[in-house]
Amino acid sequence: MDTREVLQLVKDGGITIDKAVEFFDKKPYEEMGFAKLDTNREQRSGFAEVVFCQGKTDEQLLAIYQKLYDANGEVFGTRASKEQYDLVKNVMWDVEYDEVSRILKVSPKEHKKVGRIAICTAGTADIPVAEEAAQTAEFFGSHVERFYDVGVSGIHRVLDQIEQIRKANCVIVVAGMEGALASVVGGLVSRPVVAVPTSIGYGASFGGVSALLTMMNSCANGVATMNIDNGYGAGYYATQINRLAEGMGVRDAEGVFG
Repeated sequence: MDTREVLQLVKDGGITIDKAVEFFDKKPYEEMGFAKLDTNREQRSGFAEVVFCQGKTDEQLLAIYQKLYDANGEVFGTRASKEQYDLVKNVMWDVEYDEVSRILKVSPKEHKKVGRIAICTAGTADIPVAEEAAQTAEFFGSHVERFYDVGVSGIHRVLDQIEQIRKANCVIVVAGMEGALASVVGGLVSRPVVAVPTSIGYGASFGGVSALLTMMNSCANGVATMNIDNGYGAGYYATQINRLAEGMGVRDAEGVFG
């Protein structure tokens, strides 16, 4: 429940004033010793806390998933392993795992998807990062359209799709190697472009640094660059843009995405 719902329940006689006081006296986070879960985040920002699964012990991961599920009725995690999926599945039968994006989520309710985000990749090898972005955006209620393997080595491929890409409120471009696709798309659309460099490429790409610098130095206007392989950050940021384009604030987002 959020503040408005609690006050409405008090007004309607659904809960007592003492129960409402308990709600308002609660800390905005859950203290777990090894973690402080930000259970109030969705009320502040319109996005619930997401779990970065990599590096967590089995006990920590299970405890965090259970707490967030109890608080929000769903959990979204990134950079999870197959072993972590098997672990969580033992206690949460409806958990889902995607081996491409490494997303581990428990989401029993269907989210209404609004607006439009286009996601382009330069090559097939960039799809894991693109899928992390796409599934993040979809989890938070954005409609996503995918345009994969449209890199500059065959530029006719992206030109064939450009009219559909231009319909999006925001475009995510995921590319490794030299990362030129973001600049090309940025020069062809009127919408914000979120560029995501990937660590795909030969030795001189320096694990994505080459693509990162190309995107940061783009001469195309309206291109914002994420960190290397940060599909989650791109999906989150693009969803913020998409919500604004659809005329939605935090309160609207809680109603549609919460």
